Amino acid sequence: MEFIDKVLASENYAFIALVAAAVLLLWFLPAMLALMFNRKHFKLILLACIPAGFSLIAWGGVIVWATTGKVIDKYAKQEKASS
Repeated sequence: MEFIDKVLASENYAFIALVAAAVLLLWFLPAMLALMFNRKHFKLILLACIPAGFSLIAWGGVIVWATTGKVIDKYAKQEKASS
């Protein structure tokens, strides 16, 4: 907690902005992954990211939800077709 107080007291606005951008990037990482892997549920995953960022377990669950979906079926069908 002291580190955060020192950073805010130092008035290094570029560093504060960089940290804020990194936090937002990680907070909404599941939504960005959903754009690639699970477009069907993107809106729901985006909404779920907001409260899930407060809990590592919930955030991990949203990551799993974002990365699973139709992609697994797509690759399974390709594998069956090539066999």
